Amino acid sequence: MSDAAIFLPRGDGRYQPTELARGPWDPGAQHGGAPGGLLAGALELIPSDVPMAVVRLTYEFIRPVPLTELRVETRIARPGGRVQLVEALLHAGETVVCRAVALRVRTAGVAAPEGIDPAPRVPGPEQSDPVRMALFEQGPTMFARDGMEVRMARGLFDEVGPAVAWFRLRAPLVAGEPTSPLQRLVSAADFGNGISAAVPWSSHLFINPDLTVYVERLPDGEWVGLDAKTRIGSAGAGLAESVLFDVRGRLGRGLQGLYVAER
Repeated sequence: MSDAAIFLPRGDGRYQPTELARGPWDPGAQHGGAPGGLLAGALELIPSDVPMAVVRLTYEFIRPVPLTELRVETRIARPGGRVQLVEALLHAGETVVCRAVALRVRTAGVAAPEGIDPAPRVPGPEQSDPVRMALFEQGPTMFARDGMEVRMARGLFDEVGPAVAWFRLRAPLVAGEPTSPLQRLVSAADFGNGISAAVPWSSHLFINPDLTVYVERLPDGEWVGLDAKTRIGSAGAGLAESVLFDVRGRLGRGLQGLYVAER
């Protein structure tokens, strides 16, 4: 793992992204997994009078998130002792570029059913092939190649169609801070459309202006798997759906609405 980090803290809720946050569509903008993980961590830190667990995270990428200093603002949008909504806003200057809302529920001593839904029957991360991103091999430092380790368990990154892949952050999300399991989950969940492209990378854009992650269980260890499929309708809009899992089994589900266009 690299000694670098994806974000450098500047104090008072401000963060400077490094080049490891860069996305695939615009060299001056971030991959959604980077600010997604950053805001997940901020939402986790919002205090509560009772123990709470995040069961859903919804992101709206209002503007491309730039590689400039950002500021995080959080609040409790709906207080409650059993159900809460907490919100985080990501500012670039005076502009809100991303909004995240987490649904939190009170944790209770209810016995879970025996067993965990198994992971897809694919090779584990150590047996899967390191991804080759031919389209981005000569490009600048970026999140998908340099900030995240990706291993394909089924399918190929550069080919269209459903795919299964494993993801592990190569660097801490925030310098000097431990990366939480929820942050690891969200940072990986934004890759569903990228690994399961329904149209070629070389000829099309398929950008997700949103991301919703349903959390059934937090991952054990550093690796998060995605079993992803993308569908595109006749109007050019699309939806990427991912089952999230780790080596023990299912973690939840990720959903991304897509804007699809020819390059």
